[in-house]
Amino acid sequence: MPTLLKLFALALCTLGTLAQAAQPIVIAHRGASGYLPEHTLVAKAMAHAQGADYIEQDIVMSKDNALIVLHDLTLDATTDVAERYPGRQREDGKHYAIDFTLAEIRQLKVTEIQTDKDGNRQAKYPGRFPSGQSSFRINTLEEELELIGGLNKSTGRQVGIYPEIKVPAFHRREGKDISAAVLQVLKRYGYHSRDDKVFLQCFDPLELKRIKTKLLPQYQMDLKLVQLIAMTEWHETLHSNAMGLKPEPYNYDWMLAPGAAPKIKDYADGIGPWFPMLMTETDGQWRVNHMVKEAHAAGLQVHPYTFRADQGQVPEVFSSFEEYVGFFLQQAGVDGVFTDFPDRAVKVRNSLRAK
Repeated sequence: MPTLLKLFALALCTLGTLAQAAQPIVIAHRGASGYLPEHTLVAKAMAHAQGADYIEQDIVMSKDNALIVLHDLTLDATTDVAERYPGRQREDGKHYAIDFTLAEIRQLKVTEIQTDKDGNRQAKYPGRFPSGQSSFRINTLEEELELIGGLNKSTGRQVGIYPEIKVPAFHRREGKDISAAVLQVLKRYGYHSRDDKVFLQCFDPLELKRIKTKLLPQYQMDLKLVQLIAMTEWHETLHSNAMGLKPEPYNYDWMLAPGAAPKIKDYADGIGPWFPMLMTETDGQWRVNHMVKEAHAAGLQVHPYTFRADQGQVPEVFSSFEEYVGFFLQQAGVDGVFTDFPDRAVKVRNSLRAK
């Protein structure tokens, strides 16, 4: 083959490889939680079967230091804790996982997420798996890693994990170092380098900096870190102030402003914004703002949350869930999406790639 043709063929091969490597990822948000109760092992198995590239694990600690997969610090929204353990709530009326042993948590029945309305509990998403039916439980991080690892072996698919360390400042006030505990488990299960299929995420930037500069070197690990971004009024992260008074909410506003990406790049490899943060609405039209472009210029990946197909969850500017996801994958140019419906997002991603 003439040299010029060889170079052209090599260029095509290289471009093809880069395009494949750069395709957006689909992250199963709490598993296939649009179909089965969130964070249950069956929801994770379904997400694996539906073609998700990564599966998310929210992690909190029990009283006896077990790492359990649960979205909230409290057990109320997805279990029967109030009925099974009356009188164990704190002053705010909630039952905190950290006040219960793993053996006690094992006794709880897990159901589809519930909300309280006028004193009555009802399904947050009425079209999902019927609340109170079948049998589900809370699982440990180790159990989930073994499930995903086992499915990877038996299916030949290499699905990654996307753990979130939940509210480390709260755990620290309770005398527990959840970040160190999570890293030790990840390393034990073979997740320790940047080449492994794992992103470690957290809303707390101070904790991510601690993980980056202290804990990862201490455990001889080098994981990809993602800065989750919340609205300040959500009170997602509470830090004690300089005078040691009542914890105050961390102010995320600087992360939304132009120029934030290089600062985040100092300690993270990606950002996880709430999807509206990437958009500016003008005269009923959504336009992509500065965040994705600046993140990419700084070398950060962008994985927004959370894309849901339930009634009322698709923004009115889109005619369907598919158009909604497709807009962010194509026009907004994000590197991946968190979704409760991984099968449908995978189909959108694959369709765009085929075109």
